[in-house]
Amino acid sequence: MAKATGFMEFEREEVGHRPVAERVHDSFEVDLPLPDEAMFRQAARCMDCGIPYCHAAGCPVKNRIPEFNTLAYYGRWKEAHENLHSTNNFPEITGRVCPAPCEPACTLSINSDAVLIKHIECQIAERAWANGWVTPLVPRRRTGWRVAVVGSGPAGLAAAQELARRGHEVVVYEKSDRIGGLLRYGIPDFKLEKRLIDRRLAQMLAEGVEFRTEVNVGVDISAHYLRRSFDAVVLTMGAGQARDLLVPGRDRAVNVHFAMDYLTRQNRVLAGDPVEPDPEMSARDKVVAVIGGGDTGSDCVGTARRQGARVIHQFEILPKPPQHVPPHTPWPIWPQILRTSSSHEEGCERGWCILTRKLTGAGERVTELHGCEIEWVRCEDGRMQMREVPGTDFSMQVDLVLLAMGFVHVQHGGLVEQWNLDLDARGNVVVQNYLTSNPGVFAAGDTVTGAWLVVTAINQGREAAHAVHAWLSAR
Repeated sequence: MAKATGFMEFEREEVGHRPVAERVHDSFEVDLPLPDEAMFRQAARCMDCGIPYCHAAGCPVKNRIPEFNTLAYYGRWKEAHENLHSTNNFPEITGRVCPAPCEPACTLSINSDAVLIKHIECQIAERAWANGWVTPLVPRRRTGWRVAVVGSGPAGLAAAQELARRGHEVVVYEKSDRIGGLLRYGIPDFKLEKRLIDRRLAQMLAEGVEFRTEVNVGVDISAHYLRRSFDAVVLTMGAGQARDLLVPGRDRAVNVHFAMDYLTRQNRVLAGDPVEPDPEMSARDKVVAVIGGGDTGSDCVGTARRQGARVIHQFEILPKPPQHVPPHTPWPIWPQILRTSSSHEEGCERGWCILTRKLTGAGERVTELHGCEIEWVRCEDGRMQMREVPGTDFSMQVDLVLLAMGFVHVQHGGLVEQWNLDLDARGNVVVQNYLTSNPGVFAAGDTVTGAWLVVTAINQGREAAHAVHAWLSAR
């Protein structure tokens, strides 16, 4: 235990943000790391619980949180780095973009403020990079087995790194021009600067991972080629099928865009790619409507603000969450409470229980959004049903509509179709110990779970790699 009375002596200190007036004019990270003295105080608050629910119930990768908190408190940063990297391949990423389910599961959060776990994790990772402690882990021998990983998001990268460290020859295929998947193109730079991905990829290259970009597997190369060329295949393509807005006027598509297309384009611009100008994909001086109240919608808000939007509306179809933990999500469950992101702080009009009924306009452009308020009522069978509230119809001017309503499942064409893989009722690939219905073909991450957390994808990538290794070793 770091300090027996630390949780009584010190209060939680939140991570600061750069001033709004400054940060909306650039795409650098928003957070301001806490100084050393504050870090020691925050680590001292960890009670080293007999049953650490932060580890057991909150963290998908099972980080040994009380252990690295104690090591950080005593300034044993290298040992903390070794502890953290034993369970998490990319803590510098989860320490920035993870929603930190470990913190609501912290015992302190029952009647106080949780330990600042996420930021301690980030600081451990950054100190490790700054001091040169993150080095390639090259296996002593090679197995001779070849494994293909399809998709280079968090699940694919974690699987590839674990397989390479076990001595397998690993080739990662990515349809885009750069490696990183969702991390590269789906998360704005102000949350995750891409240099962080590049330095980790350099480590993986030194460990023997081969990356092949601009290869759309299932189109450019077939399922048959993969099974003939590799001993095993891991599918980590993500949940790329976006949920669409099925309302009249949706076909006026020139200024109605899926959030991922919008975010990807902006990330390409920031990367210096030669992107053709498209005024319909810019928010400058426009009234923007973001439909969807989740993290992706929040990312669209922050991006539109940096592009110079005049007004930004974000609509959510669900009710406004309460400020305090409701009875139906008690500790240590992830609480359904109102959350305000750094993007929301920068200027956004948020609306809850809003249903978009139709889009109208002139020619190929949408100029008005028509909606109404709804309420959720419980049916006799216990299900919640949406009902429009009479007299709440409204219309508003819009210049740009961004659809951030989530993703339904993996895209079913390509390899999924060619291998005729079993799917569940939601359209996700069915696996048993990460093995699909096709022998030698494994799947992990959002391909299996549907759209979920980066940290969950990392964990599934790690576990899938272990399953592949066991399967190959048993042949």
